[in-house]
Amino acid sequence: MKLFVDNLTHVDFSYLHPERGLLGESWAVQLVLDGSLDEQGMICDFGVVKRRVKQWLDERVDHCLVVPVQMQSLQLRHENGRTEVDWRYPQGERFICRGPQQAIAEVPLPAIDELGLAHWCRDQLLALFPDQVQGVELAFVPESINGHFYHYSHGLQQHDGNCQRIAHGHRSKIEIYRNGVRDEALEGIWAERFRDIYIGTRAHLRAQTDSEHHYAYTAPQGDFELILPGRCCYLIDTETTVEQIAMHLAAEIKTEHPRDEIVVRAFEGIGKGAIAAA
Repeated sequence: MKLFVDNLTHVDFSYLHPERGLLGESWAVQLVLDGSLDEQGMICDFGVVKRRVKQWLDERVDHCLVVPVQMQSLQLRHENGRTEVDWRYPQGERFICRGPQQAIAEVPLPAIDELGLAHWCRDQLLALFPDQVQGVELAFVPESINGHFYHYSHGLQQHDGNCQRIAHGHRSKIEIYRNGVRDEALEGIWAERFRDIYIGTRAHLRAQTDSEHHYAYTAPQGDFELILPGRCCYLIDTETTVEQIAMHLAAEIKTEHPRDEIVVRAFEGIGKGAIAAA
């Protein structure tokens, strides 16, 4: 007998890709439990399933920097409850992230993909359930997007929750309207401009050269630091909430098309986002 839960939750995180580097991602979560019935005629109560799995994913994956520890050129250091990730892009550029251990998920894989990360999670999830649950199947599913999208990473210093972590992210679609008409060409331009990008807050920038950006800030969870190639960064003057990103995009597009009414629907992962007009 099996119990399934479609779209149990979403996970938004960033990970290191062996070629593309820091990559923001958003996946839906599908779950199947295999087991026998208890005295209530259930494998497990739906409420218990959703609560336990979501809590585990929130603690281990969601809003983390997920690091495949078997990745080439990767070094990890741990000290006083903090983790340092040191890696090199294929071009030799530096990637360094330092932060509290709970902000960095170390996964014993050479690379991160939906299947490998799901297997790692599945092997640990079974312990969350009563004895009649004999198997767990977990699947991560990227959103099917009919249109343009981009992967971005960021960190929100002023956020009370896990969004304060300096390197977490999303895979997000974008919709741009000029005078009430969808402009897919503009969407494509901005999606390409934000491809695999780190959207940084200018006040968090501690050092900048033509080739490298160095960000750092202190948030409630601790001190965070990030060094990565300048070509992978896009600076704005505010915190990088989706509301501020949408407002920034609308303002930038307005300067290019001053006679047009501009509306931007900027998504933050799956099924949520902000609308800004200029």
